[in-house]
Amino acid sequence: MIYIGAALAEIAGCFGFWMWLRQGRTGWWLLPALLSLAAFAYLLTLVESNAAGRAYAAYGGVYMAASLAWLWTVEGVRPDRWDLTGATLCLIGAAIVLWGPRAAA
Repeated sequence: MIYIGAALAEIAGCFGFWMWLRQGRTGWWLLPALLSLAAFAYLLTLVESNAAGRAYAAYGGVYMAASLAWLWTVEGVRPDRWDLTGATLCLIGAAIVLWGPRAAA
């Protein structure tokens, strides 16, 4: 659940910058965007992992799937089979990175 919250916060924050820079919206889009990106960074610190890099790597798969959900729900573009196949592979990879057996250090 932390990864999903982090993904939504990151995507929303980046979307605010996208709207400002690419769609010519007012700079007021930046305030909620920055707050959302700060929430994203905070949420990732809550992930139970013995290494930050591993937590971030596993997050990448969740981010991919959440981005496609955003594409569909917010932007109104339905992901195609290649989008869904790629997201599935990323989620499998994220699970392996996060929960794969580790040798004792």
